[in-house]
Amino acid sequence: MQHPILSAILFLIPFISISQTQDFHSSFIEDFSDSTSQFFRYGSTGNKSDFKYKLGVNSSIEAGTKILSFKIDPLDSAGAGRGPEIISKDFTHFGTYAARLKVPDARDVQPNVGAVVGYFTYHVDSIPGLSEIDFEWLLADPTVIYVGTWTGHRGELRRVGRTINLAEGIIYNTSYREGHSGERTLLTGMQNQPETIEAIPGFDASAGFYTYGFDWYPDRILWWMVHPTNGEKIVLWDYQGTTKGIPQHRTRYRMNFWHTKDWSVETNPLSKEKPLHPYELEVNWMSYKPFDIGSN
Repeated sequence: MQHPILSAILFLIPFISISQTQDFHSSFIEDFSDSTSQFFRYGSTGNKSDFKYKLGVNSSIEAGTKILSFKIDPLDSAGAGRGPEIISKDFTHFGTYAARLKVPDARDVQPNVGAVVGYFTYHVDSIPGLSEIDFEWLLADPTVIYVGTWTGHRGELRRVGRTINLAEGIIYNTSYREGHSGERTLLTGMQNQPETIEAIPGFDASAGFYTYGFDWYPDRILWWMVHPTNGEKIVLWDYQGTTKGIPQHRTRYRMNFWHTKDWSVETNPLSKEKPLHPYELEVNWMSYKPFDIGSN
C-alpha cells in the first residue's frame, strides 16, 4: 500500500535513477521496499550485529507498508554513528528533503533511556568544514523535536537550533552557540520565525508515522512537517535573514539511531541511560529534490 503523501511526491518529482553529475544525486525517493537501496549505504561504526539494519521488512503498525528497520544494539557504546546509520552514496546540496518515519516508544519500558534518532545531512570538507542540517528526537520524550545546523571546523563548531514541544505548542528556545557547551544567545527577528507554534494535541513521534522535511537554500532553511489530520505543512522554523549557521557546501544525506550518555531530553534530565532493549526505528521513505541554484 503506497501512502498518499508519497504518491503525491512521486507525482510532483519525476523519478530519476541516478545523477547526471557524477558525484551528486538528482531527485529520488527511496521507499525501502527492496532488501537493498540504490541511494544509501550502511555506515555504522559500532557492533556488526545483523539485526541492527534491515530493508524491505513489514511495518509493525501499518499493514502493507515496507520499511527500513533500525534496531539499537544495547551492547553498542555511546556516540553518534555507533548505532545503525545509512549514508547517501553520492553528495546532496541545496534542495528539499523529506522523510516519513516512526520514532521508537521506550518510555513504558525504560523512561530514562538515552537514545537519539537523527534525520540529517552531514559531511566535512577540509576547507569549509562541517555541513550539517538536522532533525533529532530523544526517545525519553518524543513529543519534543530538535532542529538546527552545525557548521565550522573541529574545535570551532557553531550551532543554530530550535527546540519545540509540539504536543504543547512550546518553543523552548531558538538560539546560537559556539561548541557543544557554549553560552546560548537567543535569536530574534527573522532568525526566530515563527515566534509561536500551535500545538498538535496528542502529538507523539513514537505513536505513528509522520512526515518531516526541510528546504535548504543558500540564505534560508525552513524546517517543516505535515499535519497528521489535515495534510497541511506546519512550519517548525523558518531561519533566514543571515547566512550565519547555514551550510554552503556539499553534504551527505543520512538517518541514524544511537545511544547518548551526555544529552538528556528537555523534559527529563535523567534520560541518559544505556538502552536495555533493541528498540526499533521505522522509516517508510526518504526523498530528495535538488534546487537549481548555480552549480553543485
